[in-house]
Amino acid sequence: MKYDAVVVGAGILGTFHAFELAKNGKKVVVLEKDPQPREATVRNFGQVVPSGFPVGRWHHYGRYSTELYKELQSKKDVGIHNNGSLYIASDPTEMAVLEEMHQRFMDADYGSQLYTKEQVLQHCDRIQSSYAVGGLYFPQEVSAESRRLIKCIQEYLTEVYDIPFCYNHTVIDLESNSSGVVAKVAGGKHIEAEMAFVCNGRDFQILYPDLFNQANIEVTKLQMMLTEALDFKLKGNILTGMTIRRYESFKSCNSYANLDPANAHPELAEQGIHVLFKQRPDGTVVLGDSHVYADNSVGFDNGFDEEAYINNLIIDEAKNILDVPNLKIKGYWSGYYAQMKGDEEIYEMTVDNKVHIITGIGGKGMTASAGYAKENIANVFALATP
Repeated sequence: MKYDAVVVGAGILGTFHAFELAKNGKKVVVLEKDPQPREATVRNFGQVVPSGFPVGRWHHYGRYSTELYKELQSKKDVGIHNNGSLYIASDPTEMAVLEEMHQRFMDADYGSQLYTKEQVLQHCDRIQSSYAVGGLYFPQEVSAESRRLIKCIQEYLTEVYDIPFCYNHTVIDLESNSSGVVAKVAGGKHIEAEMAFVCNGRDFQILYPDLFNQANIEVTKLQMMLTEALDFKLKGNILTGMTIRRYESFKSCNSYANLDPANAHPELAEQGIHVLFKQRPDGTVVLGDSHVYADNSVGFDNGFDEEAYINNLIIDEAKNILDVPNLKIKGYWSGYYAQMKGDEEIYEMTVDNKVHIITGIGGKGMTASAGYAKENIANVFALATP
């Protein structure tokens, strides 16, 4: 059988490319080397936060993705919860940034609510009174059960669009010819298609290694953890003062330059830590995270070692924010994603006018992949039309 398109990689970016191709009437197959999603798509917070992007391209991708998640949830339980996002300011200068961001988003028709200190504490009475100065709440934003979401969406796409997701299919070569592309799978299987989309995450060793060795890409490692079930509720996505100091949307504000340096937590900033919380339906809480970087040609020595120092920094700061003196950690893990260095936003490369490579989306994947994929597929079709 010959397909209209083959997608290499069954993470969130590859899955939404397959979705958009199918919506455009294309017969699609998705090939994935692992037996199930194992990388950044299932190792994240599951926070879908368009508010983390300044008004513009990626913010609008996030808005589209959020509405699509809600639409999918209305048709099938894919693990999406519409409980909003709350950013908590820990000093008056962070609150000034939230106030400016609130106005910017209001001007862009993206609603939010400024919270007083009292309203933040009403949102969750376990937030430390000594920490909270105020907040900014986005009621339209959602959270995802990341480890369920991707499989549930793929089940939906198979049911509705008859898309086969073929796991344990390692594509070792993509060969272009006059009629399209042949995907050569380890073990000898060949799959023919008119075009291919390679959404390979941080896997740079199998397909096009020479291209990736020349690319301006780095790999980010994040340390995260899961608490034991808590005896109180954390509503939606909880983001904190260090997040205000880290996310691009807030850096775009004029008042960002006036942030109090005494509250910058250099020890946390050095490890790329900004403490986030997201409670799962079983009461456990995802807690993190940190960011350290390596060039894509070097990577990290292995995926097993965790820095206790980094985890302890996260836990100590979490206790400064939440009143949880007996916080117990159930498990630890690390996540990895590819991102561009400098001002580049994503890696896009077309080979032989038939193979479209897309990776290096960084930490934007869960929030923005659906919107990006919609636009990218439209652009590919527009370029292919005489």
